Amino acid sequence: MVDLKSEIEFAPISEMVSEDAVPVIVAAAGTSTRMQGISKMFEPLFGVPVVVHTLRAFEKCPLISNIILVTKSEDILRLQLLVDEYGISKVTDIVEGGNNRQESVKNGLSAIDKNAQSVLIHDGARPLVSQRVIEGVVGALKENKCVVCAVKAKDTIKEIGDDGFVIKTLNRDRLISVQTPQGVRVSDYAEALSTADTANFTDDASIMESIGIKTFVTEGDYKNIKITTREDLKVAEEYLKEGGETL
Repeated sequence: MVDLKSEIEFAPISEMVSEDAVPVIVAAAGTSTRMQGISKMFEPLFGVPVVVHTLRAFEKCPLISNIILVTKSEDILRLQLLVDEYGISKVTDIVEGGNNRQESVKNGLSAIDKNAQSVLIHDGARPLVSQRVIEGVVGALKENKCVVCAVKAKDTIKEIGDDGFVIKTLNRDRLISVQTPQGVRVSDYAEALSTADTANFTDDASIMESIGIKTFVTEGDYKNIKITTREDLKVAEEYLKEGGETL
């Protein structure tokens, strides 16, 4: 087994932050219902917990100023110990999550510097996010209020009715699979959260769209998978064997 921990070398945080860097909220408060009750955040990828791979991706990106980590109350101490153990110096706050993802992100917003104009929001269970994807979202935020990264749909997508029969086949050329990080302007996102029923939305861009803000799409990465099952862990390990960026 590869001992990644022994290979970690971090530059001082002052050398890794650009003047136009933005904070990122990493949502790591999920219940992991499809992992038989075992938290996917702490599952090992080559001996290193999933969430550590995720944090390291943002740690080494100069366009990220600091990391706000949102998690379940019972995991706060455990994550703090991991942050210390792996030297993740950009984690400035570990915040208790809410009843759903949007409530957790809202709690994370409370820890953002009051002068921050934009913020990224990322799933803690996406450990293979690349520097290219992060930089693409941050760059697009300079001109847009809401940005997502995404990849084109590979499969044919059909809409079905309650009776199980196909209603129509959608145009695959116009379909995308949305990933994280997603980027938003803080003031607009706060407004959207105050007016929307967040339980009805599955991502942050949808909340922004609910108040009429358009979402700009940047190029994602098919390797930027979300860990939800043990099969996903196996796929992630194969990507890392191929030389994934988090190595």
